[in-house]
Amino acid sequence: MRTYLQTIQLFQKTLLVISILMLIILPITLAFSPKSLSNVFISDLYLISHLTVFFVMIIRPLADIFIKVKAVRSLVILRKGFGVISASIIVSFIFSKIIIDPTGYLGSFITAKYWSMQNLALFAHLADISGIILLVTSNNFSKRVLANKWKMIQKLAYVYFYASSIYVYFISGKIEFIVSIFLVTILVILASTIKRRRLISKPNENVNKKNLS
Repeated sequence: MRTYLQTIQLFQKTLLVISILMLIILPITLAFSPKSLSNVFISDLYLISHLTVFFVMIIRPLADIFIKVKAVRSLVILRKGFGVISASIIVSFIFSKIIIDPTGYLGSFITAKYWSMQNLALFAHLADISGIILLVTSNNFSKRVLANKWKMIQKLAYVYFYASSIYVYFISGKIEFIVSIFLVTILVILASTIKRRRLISKPNENVNKKNLS
């Protein structure tokens, strides 16, 4: 188990290093040499972003459901690494747009079209903004500064996941994205129900122990 945890921690650090390199290299490449990146490669990046955030969304409820399975609960550590990878890909595309046309891109934020439901643009931009916030706050410094508010901000992961999944399904038509939404929703509800039952049963267990003593 110790080796398993060490491997997870090493993998976590690797994911964070990859994210930093991506944020440095990818926006510049997209802005100044977009033809060097094939459409297949860009499509794969979006797929990786979705798969990594899908992992982030399912691992916590799975850990709460299989609370006695240490191998599963240990994987919760990787939520940060996978979440940062996912957000880094999306933010890299945003940075490239800012590099190309900073005034035009940032100015679009205050237009009605940017927040419209036409072609589900609203969902795409909700995912973008929540991704930026999650990326910026995914560090120990933000955790210390934000204190109790940090967990509330991290719940934007739900906005990020659902908004991006709905949007990508709309533009690609791939059923896998709807399936992932269904699975995450079921697991979250199931985990929440199980946790609630555990909390209810705990006081009863304590009362029984007192009676026995």
